[in-house]
Amino acid sequence: MKKVLLVLAIAFVASFANNLQAQQIKIGVFDEETILQLMPGIQKIDSLLQIYLKDSLGVERDYDLTQYQRKDSAFKKDSATMPAKAREMMKKEINELGYKLVNWNQYQQQMLQNKQAELLAPTMQKVYDALRDIIANEKYTHVFKSDAFFAPPSLSDNLVIKVAQKLKWALPKEVEDALKAQAAPAQQPAKPAAKPAGKG
Repeated sequence: MKKVLLVLAIAFVASFANNLQAQQIKIGVFDEETILQLMPGIQKIDSLLQIYLKDSLGVERDYDLTQYQRKDSAFKKDSATMPAKAREMMKKEINELGYKLVNWNQYQQQMLQNKQAELLAPTMQKVYDALRDIIANEKYTHVFKSDAFFAPPSLSDNLVIKVAQKLKWALPKEVEDALKAQAAPAQQPAKPAAKPAGKG
């Protein structure tokens, strides 16, 4: 019985090892912040966000501040003569406005992020479609953010570059030069072996 179990265990380990060899691990790196820096027209998105910040969020903050001051003043003046339910509702409204104003920076940041996501949605859909194609076609098994590694990843596994190339976005000159330098040794023909001295 022990021999049968031993044979089964060996067969299982061999099968597991073969399966691991068959499924090679291929790791790529990708992050949204880097791809956004390469996006054509990103300056236009930044301009639209600045307009949104000034014309929408700025106006909203001014309105909320005016409302807070008006309601707080009215509450201080009339709260003694108000019915309990009305006093409670007005106090709740004042507290909500006050909380929003005190935490305005956090609220504004969240609203800017939402607006940015809305403006970038069509482009990011193309980015993720290209990324999925590259992962599937080149059989990547894992994709991590580049800051997950101590040493910089090789250019050949930098999926930001591959996505940008697939979308025909311009790459920075130093990246283009590095890609050419990486491809150059592979393209050079092999040199003929040197002839031994004295023969020829």
